[in-house]
Amino acid sequence: MNIDKFRNLRYRLMENGSWPMKYMFKFISPNRDGKVDKIKALLPETGLITFKHTSNLKHVSITCIALMDSADQIIEITEKVDNIEGVIVL
Repeated sequence: MNIDKFRNLRYRLMENGSWPMKYMFKFISPNRDGKVDKIKALLPETGLITFKHTSNLKHVSITCIALMDSADQIIEITEKVDNIEGVIVL
C-alpha cells in the first residue's frame, strides 16, 4: 500500500485543531459481491449512513457522517475501505 496516498487528507485533518469533529465519509461502490455491506461494517456504528443508487442499480453512493476523535481514526477507516476492490473514495 502507498503510505502517502492519503497524506493530503491527513494534512487537512491535522490543520483542524478541534477534535472531536463531524466528518463525512463518501464512497462509490459496485452494487455486488457484498461490497456495500463490507463498507458498512467498517464505518462508525454511531454514524448516520445514507445510500443512493444509480438508475441502473450497478453502483451505490455511500455517505456516512460521524463524530470522529482523530485524524488517525478517519485515515484508518478510509484506508480499509480503499482496499475493497472497485470502491472509489471521494
